[in-house]
Amino acid sequence: MTRPNILILMVDQLNGTLFPDGPADWLHAPNLRALAERSTRFANAYTASPLCAPGRASFMSGQLPSRTGVYDNAAEFRSDIPTYAHHLRRAGYYTCLSGKMHFVGPDQLHGFEDRLTTDIYPADFGWTPDYRKPGERIDWWYHNMGSVTGAGVAEITNQMEYDDEVGFHACQKLYDLARGTDGRPWALTVSFTHPHDPYVARRRYWDLYADCDHLQPEVPAMAYEDHDPHSRRLFDANDWRSYDITEDDIARARRAYFANISYLDDKIGEILRVLENTRQEAIVLFLSDRGDMPGERGLWFKMSFFEGSARVPLMISAPGMAPGRIAAPVSTLDVTPTLCELAGIDLSEVAPWTDGESLLPTAAGTGRTGPVAMEYAAEGSNAPLVTLREGRWKYTRCTLDPEQLFDLDTDPQERTNLAADPAHAETLARLREAATRRWDLQRFDAEVRASQARRWVVYEALRQGGYYPWDFQPLRDASERYMCNHMDLNRLEERQRFPRGE
Repeated sequence: MTRPNILILMVDQLNGTLFPDGPADWLHAPNLRALAERSTRFANAYTASPLCAPGRASFMSGQLPSRTGVYDNAAEFRSDIPTYAHHLRRAGYYTCLSGKMHFVGPDQLHGFEDRLTTDIYPADFGWTPDYRKPGERIDWWYHNMGSVTGAGVAEITNQMEYDDEVGFHACQKLYDLARGTDGRPWALTVSFTHPHDPYVARRRYWDLYADCDHLQPEVPAMAYEDHDPHSRRLFDANDWRSYDITEDDIARARRAYFANISYLDDKIGEILRVLENTRQEAIVLFLSDRGDMPGERGLWFKMSFFEGSARVPLMISAPGMAPGRIAAPVSTLDVTPTLCELAGIDLSEVAPWTDGESLLPTAAGTGRTGPVAMEYAAEGSNAPLVTLREGRWKYTRCTLDPEQLFDLDTDPQERTNLAADPAHAETLARLREAATRRWDLQRFDAEVRASQARRWVVYEALRQGGYYPWDFQPLRDASERYMCNHMDLNRLEERQRFPRGE
């Protein structure tokens, strides 16, 4: 069979509520809007875990953190877990990554044949939380509210430098692929770090939102004591007491967040134009790894199961998938089985150990076989939290906290917890039973604690004496680029031109 090329465009910490059916109409995102018009748009897509490394490992493998062992941003992603890159490469694809994936551990490829950039985050165990010390705040790597009070304009930042590089290498790779030196189908993943905080944007994007009507949250900040226990833990983890957050701080942070969506839109537009100009056809998938709360309820960043943090944009432009909005809840866990079905790859060998399911039946109106599941067991938690989204309902459970039950049809901003409402006792009991069948929370907690303890020992040992980092080091052989005397320059010029003969 002829296997389709695949282009995956991934962004970081993009709130899915801003993509109710493609980008919200007030966002300046013409390229994503054009992509949405030709895509199947999953309006209620959820991350598997609202944190970078766990969410990305789950997206790539189709497995929840309780299976992958990637509980937090410093947990190793094991090399024996197949990813979509492994499945595609095994089927004859050339697989390549430009950008971020936050792999922790010595394996920095996980099925990618090539990786064009290093990562923006560390690959070692240094960011390991410790459930043995509840409430401890590790200041040198935990989020703090300085990202909000420091929001504003800059021409260059660490994040911008990285994404400029990611976009450049992605475009160059598409040019290389068009020149036809490799006859295999290709799967290129381009993964940006924006609009992840810090909330700082370039002036030309900042200016787009000068008159924006959305610079204050829909749900204003609440008193600390009025929040649920997990949200209070997140406030503490973010060191909120050390900062006085004003309405102007909130407006500037949200403005920069929206501006960076427009920055990404430009980057994605450049990539899609290269794809079009080089006459290559590809399935295009756009998604985020998790969302951001930007100031809603007074919460920032992620690490929460509230909609802003847990819900993500997900759009697929592919032959046989009709453009349009799909309301059924789905998961980033579903990406791997979906890509494999689109590429004609059989996953039966690993199907018993996957948590996702192909989105093709859902896109055709058949629906999922079960609820969407999410897990969180990282900073700001003292025990694992789990969530099920089924139809209109979202149910959250943690051994330390009261249960939560929200009706997202009547209460999309999750203001009213219905778990104690007798009128919803039957729904609560049904979802509680479903969660009990899926998770043994005592065992989950014990496995997380054991992983954390092991990593603290290993990290402290490896920082003594000689230090040999796992960070990916991209190498480029200068002797095989441009013009060198071992090359036939006549053939070189012809081979490197696209299109030829025009």
